[in-house]
Amino acid sequence: MKTAVVFYSYDGNCAFVAERIGALMNADLLCLRTKDEKRRCRVGRFFAACAMLLFQRRPALKPFDFDPTAYDLIIIGAPVWAASPAPPVQTFLSQVGITGKKGGSFCLSCRRHGNGLGEIQNPASG
Repeated sequence: MKTAVVFYSYDGNCAFVAERIGALMNADLLCLRTKDEKRRCRVGRFFAACAMLLFQRRPALKPFDFDPTAYDLIIIGAPVWAASPAPPVQTFLSQVGITGKKGGSFCLSCRRHGNGLGEIQNPASG
C-alpha cells in the first residue's frame, strides 16, 4: 500500500510525529509551507490563528507537488490552533481532492508546563 503523510508543523512537533509515522509505514512525506512564514511569539501566533479561524481565512501555501491518485492511504497531520486544525491544512484539503481515499489523521496540541511552553515527548527517550 503506497502511503503519504501530509502535514503542517509550526514548531516541529507535527514534523517529529510525521517523520516517525513515515519511517514506520515507509511513507512519502509532504510538509506544507505557507507563503507567509513569519515567526510569531506564542501570543502573536494565538491571535493570528484565532483571526484566521474566526474569519475563515486560509493562508496561501508555497507550491507543492502532490498527486493523490498515486497513493492508497493519505495521512494528514496538523497542530491544533484555537480548537481547530491549523488553517494551512484546511487550505491543502480545499485545494487537493482526496475524496474516496483511505485516510488517517493526527492532531497535536501542546502540553502545558510551568513555563507555558509545550513540548513533545519522544517515547524513545523515556
